[in-house]
Amino acid sequence: MGVSLSVWLYSRADKSPSSSSSAFLPLAVPTSSRLAVTLNSSPVFPGDSRSHWSSVYCSPHFLLSACKQEVTRSPVEMSSDGVRAEMGVKSGLHVWEVLWSPNHRGSHAVMGISRQSCPLQASGYNVLIGIETQSWGWELKTNQLWHDGQSLGLYPGKRRCHSEAVTQSFTSSHTKVAQTPLPVPERILLVLDADAGTLGFVVDGSFLGVAFKDLPCGVELFPAVSSVRGGASIRLRYLNGATRDPPALMALCGLSIRQCLGQQTLNQMDKLPLAPRLQHYLLSRQ
Repeated sequence: MGVSLSVWLYSRADKSPSSSSSAFLPLAVPTSSRLAVTLNSSPVFPGDSRSHWSSVYCSPHFLLSACKQEVTRSPVEMSSDGVRAEMGVKSGLHVWEVLWSPNHRGSHAVMGISRQSCPLQASGYNVLIGIETQSWGWELKTNQLWHDGQSLGLYPGKRRCHSEAVTQSFTSSHTKVAQTPLPVPERILLVLDADAGTLGFVVDGSFLGVAFKDLPCGVELFPAVSSVRGGASIRLRYLNGATRDPPALMALCGLSIRQCLGQQTLNQMDKLPLAPRLQHYLLSRQ
């Protein structure tokens, strides 16, 4: 059966061209097997408490929904406001989904992680997540990384410059090249590996690599966001997680099959030379 399956998959390997035109696709970096399996596993129950924003560690200018999965910022001027998740993690690999419409971000729209004591309200318009040593943030409009009140550069760092961002100075023999920020869509995945001490993000299905490393180990870390725009609604959902143990062989095999099939041909699962129970397993992991 294994040989038949290999032949079937090989015959269809080149028939699933990628339809993505995302600007982030060329910037994707390879993922570990542990992260790949986690990203391709079924999400946990939507009402999981790890999907809740905190009603205590929250700026008074954020309104919390009844389900605690969405916060909406009040139209208050000259204020930077943040909120963190109700539950944090000290170990393991974890993935959260953040939904934040680009039309409701404005300036200083930041998402990342924080320790428990991160400040969540300040006067004026500031990058609140990443403003000091207790938090690490990605500013979505400018693509800048922030920690300890300092910009650490663009993320993702390796990118091709847009043609409109290239300007030539006629008073200099050098060509000045500026990098235009990439528009970040509504859905972003936050990937925290508390065991390795790293934080990264997934955009348009592409893992963009490690944004922050050397995060404190054994310390509870929480997803966090900050905003200055009135009416900004931000939704949080915990998707999945994994321990530091290597993935099960069955999970790795299922991942390989789904990757060979591609998203466009998953509806051909019933044609695989597999027992119905295995077909059901593969479909249930989508």
